[in-house]
Amino acid sequence: MSPHLNNRSAPILCYVTDRGSLSTSAPTLESLSAKIDSAIAAGIDWVQLREKDLSAQDCAALTRHAVACAAKSAPNRSPARILVNDRLDVALTESAHGVHLGERSLPVQQARDLAGKLRSLNNPPFLIGASCHSQAEAQAAAASGVDYLIFGPIFATPSKAPFGPPQGLHHLAQVCQSVSLPVLAIGGITLQNAPSCLAAGAAGLAAIRLFQDSSDLPRLIQVLHALPLR
Repeated sequence: MSPHLNNRSAPILCYVTDRGSLSTSAPTLESLSAKIDSAIAAGIDWVQLREKDLSAQDCAALTRHAVACAAKSAPNRSPARILVNDRLDVALTESAHGVHLGERSLPVQQARDLAGKLRSLNNPPFLIGASCHSQAEAQAAAASGVDYLIFGPIFATPSKAPFGPPQGLHHLAQVCQSVSLPVLAIGGITLQNAPSCLAAGAAGLAAIRLFQDSSDLPRLIQVLHALPLR
């Protein structure tokens, strides 16, 4: 686990991309790239590129664009981290900052070994994360050596409906207490319920619509970063 993730004074904010839910008549990689640019400029901490239907070529191009944009972000703050969903090969070849592994991805240790061989020691630590939907899954993922977890859905949300009913704040608190690594809450997160997620022990917030549909993203991120951690 990367030690710096547990030494933060503000919540980690992760924009999970989904170009299919962009409020445009015909979502494209160009419109998604523009949304990613806006999120990075507004001060988002992480961007998880979760476009599962993309070809390897398009996924690589999107990752390359996001990494370049993050590198040019404001010099008075830490650059945004770009995480690629599942595609470790793309994450490594395009110099992304981490990978979010799925159930059918490489084992964590194998992914870490590959990242260690291909990444320079001068780069920021390569992050490896996983999603979980129960306390048992969270403990198993933590034992496997991931750097962070995304747990949910906490509240009802269309994008997480396939994973069953909302877990609720009580289960979020149990998961946060049962592992020593950062847990980001996901699923139906809003500005109104975000404080309760952090009060339950979450180290941050991951969301699609919260960030993707915001009419004033810089202000939203400023307000969320000012929320206290437990």
